[in-house]
Amino acid sequence: MATLLHIDSSVFPAGGSASRSVTAAFRKAWEEQHPDGTVIYRDLAVDPLPHIDAAAHTAAFSDPATHTAEQQSAFALRTQLVEELENADAVLIAAPMYNFSIPSTLKTWLDQVIIMGRTAGDQQSAKGTPVTIVTSRGGSYAPGTPRENSDFVQNYLKAVLADMMGLEVEFIVPELTMAPVNPAMKDLIPLYEASRDKALQEAVTRAKALAERFAA
Repeated sequence: MATLLHIDSSVFPAGGSASRSVTAAFRKAWEEQHPDGTVIYRDLAVDPLPHIDAAAHTAAFSDPATHTAEQQSAFALRTQLVEELENADAVLIAAPMYNFSIPSTLKTWLDQVIIMGRTAGDQQSAKGTPVTIVTSRGGSYAPGTPRENSDFVQNYLKAVLADMMGLEVEFIVPELTMAPVNPAMKDLIPLYEASRDKALQEAVTRAKALAERFAA
């Protein structure tokens, strides 16, 4: 049975988060296809991971037999997170844009699971795993817009997940999410609604396609 690793990182709860609404649509469609499957869920806003520290970092590059108690504890968490990734048939990540980049909680998860020689580098233990990333943003950073060059979310995640870790990355991008609450953007509400609806449909379509790929 298929396993989905689902990661949310929006600071806003369900009902107030554009990225969470899209990941929820994806997950619902996935679970309809795999009712007996497994979903590993991490809400990084509700239950944030510890930042990687010296003990966690050095443990990845030293003989486990030499690890201190602190290194053992730190590396046990990294191992757990890596195994969640390695055991997943598909990964779903909500990565809303905050100040042109990803949430710090998501960066922490990435720092924990990137281990050179295991998940990244010459050895890529989750290579080929499909990753769907929902990157919502308050404005538009699409090609041809004034802020096109300020989108550091997709470039960064491509570099880390695709180039370093060998994952199969696809983005779903609901944008102009601030239009309903920012009076200066009220004329953009129809575009926001179109983007939202498109993202929700893409999530369902993508989930069904992946679910069929991993059908028993």
